[in-house]
Order: sequence, then structure tokens, then C-alpha cells
Amino acid sequence: MQIDAAINRGNSGGPTFDLNGNVIGINTAIYSPNGGSVGIGFAIPANLARPVVEQLKANGRVARGWLGVQIQQVTPEIAESFGLPKLEGALVAGVSADGPAARAGLAQGDIILSVNGHDISRMRELPLVVAQTAIGEAAAVTVWRRNAETTLRPVIGEMPESAETLETRQSESGSPRLGRPGVVGLKLAPLTQQRRQRLGVPNKVNGVVVTAIDEDSPFADLDLLPGDVIEAINQRPVTSPGDATSRLQEAASSGSGSVLMLINRHGTDHYLATSIDIIGQNRRNG
Repeated sequence: MQIDAAINRGNSGGPTFDLNGNVIGINTAIYSPNGGSVGIGFAIPANLARPVVEQLKANGRVARGWLGVQIQQVTPEIAESFGLPKLEGALVAGVSADGPAARAGLAQGDIILSVNGHDISRMRELPLVVAQTAIGEAAAVTVWRRNAETTLRPVIGEMPESAETLETRQSESGSPRLGRPGVVGLKLAPLTQQRRQRLGVPNKVNGVVVTAIDEDSPFADLDLLPGDVIEAINQRPVTSPGDATSRLQEAASSGSGSVLMLINRHGTDHYLATSIDIIGQNRRNG
């Protein structure tokens, strides 16, 4: 919570009092251009800190709930690609093997909309809600999958100490360029064993490697880098540069409005989405 009490150097971690002397928070941070207090401070609310204090007193350690998913923000383009009617939720980019989510049937590409009735309007809300859920509880998790809502009941586990969190090579000749207007400027190559080892791509990952992106390419403004592996386009796997080219050209000519790509970077999956209209506009303006 934002407060106007002075929090100077050394005050972080101290109590925030109300006018009646009640502890309502723990001083955490300030907004300051020079390191001194300017009257804008932030404190962790007491109701969030209290469970942590109680666990420390009872067990000497803090155990937080864990679902076992890697998530990312739902952008307007991603929402459109998945047919999500409202901009909300947390997109599951990966599922930890044998974690609570995997055992309950959550899958890559699911969009988590709520947990135990708590709506997830933004991605950052999910970790907080899950962390506060009792370990061993079967939580009701509503997800958006195949244009419909479905509810799964994972048993919340304890977050392991090693739990994962939520993230220019030379061009190579012989790989095709996307030649249709609107999807030019992307150079691709097969995912050979040599490239797999050099890029640290797990054996279970398949797709094509991005080897170069032209500066004027519409993909240059996305979080797409040389060395990324494109695994799927519009939720359909790609197996070769030609396959990926066809998928993108098909999307550009279909007028569907969006391109959704599943990307693997250094062994971690995440989704990228952009609008076909934006691609076309960028191309015309270029």
C-alpha cells in the first residue's frame, strides 16, 4: 500500500502505524529521485504479512503454495488468438513435470481465469493467490481452453526452493525468407543436432530456428531474437522452415487478425502474438 510517512534509509522492515498505534504494515520501499524521503512510500499490508509471521513463529520457516506453472501476461493479441472474450487471466507457457498442475491436467496454452473463486485479472495476481492457498488443498482452478471454460482441481503443493520463475548469431545461408507482403524479413533454419546443442534446446523441443531478423521486419518489434526456436504457429506445430513459412503466409492471407507463436528460448517456452493488421500496416508504412 502507498503511504505518505517518511521512510528514510534504514527504516525498511520497520512497522507502519496508524494514528491509534495499530501496526497496519511493514515499511518496504520509497519512490525518490535522490535517495531521501519525498513523501511517497510503500508498505506491505499487515494482513499479508501476518501469515508469514505466524509460520515463522510456529515452524521457523515459510511454506508457500505452489501450482507448478510458468506464466506470462495475456496481451490483446494473445487474447484474440485464443478466442478469449475478455482481457484477463494468466497464460500457461509451461508446466513443471510431475507438479500439481501437471497431475491435474493443466496444459501449455491454458489461460487461468480464477483460483478458488478469486478472479485473475492480471498475471501477477496468480502467484500471490496460489502462495496464500493452503498446501494440500484441492483448489478449483478455472481455465480457458479451446474456446470454453473448464474447471480443474489441482492439489496445491509446497513451493520447492528451486521452483522456476517467470523470460546475435551469424546468419546462415540456405534458409528461406518469407516472401509474401506482411511477413518478410524473417530468416529460418532447421533445428539440427548441432544447433540444438549450441542453443541449449532440450531434446523434447522441436521446431525451426530463427537465424536473422531484418531491421525493417514487422517481427523486429516483437520479443523475438536470433536463436529462438519457433515450435508452433497458431497452435499448430512446425517441423521445417518451409512449414513455418506456409503457416505465416496462411495467417497473413486469411485475415484472421493475429499470429500466435510458441517460442523456446534457452529451454524455456513463452508465447508471442501480433496482429495481422499491424504487420500489414508496418509493411505499408515501410
